[in-house]
Amino acid sequence: MKIPGFTSNRDKKSTSTRRKSYFLIPPLALWHPWWHQFMDWMVIFLTVMLCLIMLPTRLPGMELLGIGPNWLLIWVVAWSVNRSVFSGLLSGIILGLLQDAMTSPNPTHALGLGIVGMLTALMQKQRFIQEDFISIALIVFVMAVVADTIFAFQLSWEGNRHAASIWTYYQRATLASAILSSLWAPVVYYPLNRWWQQMKLIRNS
Repeated sequence: MKIPGFTSNRDKKSTSTRRKSYFLIPPLALWHPWWHQFMDWMVIFLTVMLCLIMLPTRLPGMELLGIGPNWLLIWVVAWSVNRSVFSGLLSGIILGLLQDAMTSPNPTHALGLGIVGMLTALMQKQRFIQEDFISIALIVFVMAVVADTIFAFQLSWEGNRHAASIWTYYQRATLASAILSSLWAPVVYYPLNRWWQQMKLIRNS
């Protein structure tokens, strides 16, 4: 019979073993700074690759009029919110070139995403919009309209298609893409923002 209030040696051993297991992996703050940078690069690389994979994917709830969320645009907005104008512009151009490699380089997506990154960084530098889920969704909605409008302008300038048919299609496509992208923006923004905030705190400590 076990008397309440007293612990056996077996319980003490299991407790000490459990405590030791907690320290097998040290906290992230105790890692070497090089590992912090490596992990940050890996998070950036893997999330960008995931967004590229998700672009042609059409899962239930991720499609409206045959259009899906613009995952790369959401990533560019999440990156550019707390960074410089040059960093936002550069990230948009790089991700736009990656999208061109998956689809077609003519017209390019780099121009639209580059301008999206630049404008997002400018908006946050001026502190026009506070940083929360509603604000991020609003920014993504506006930037999706900007990016698709730039893409439609490029198609019109090429002159290979009838301008009226281009704008008729892109009015529907832009609205569908902006709505879906803004609804799914927190799925990308929240974990990335938490990670980058944690990295910032570690570097400043």
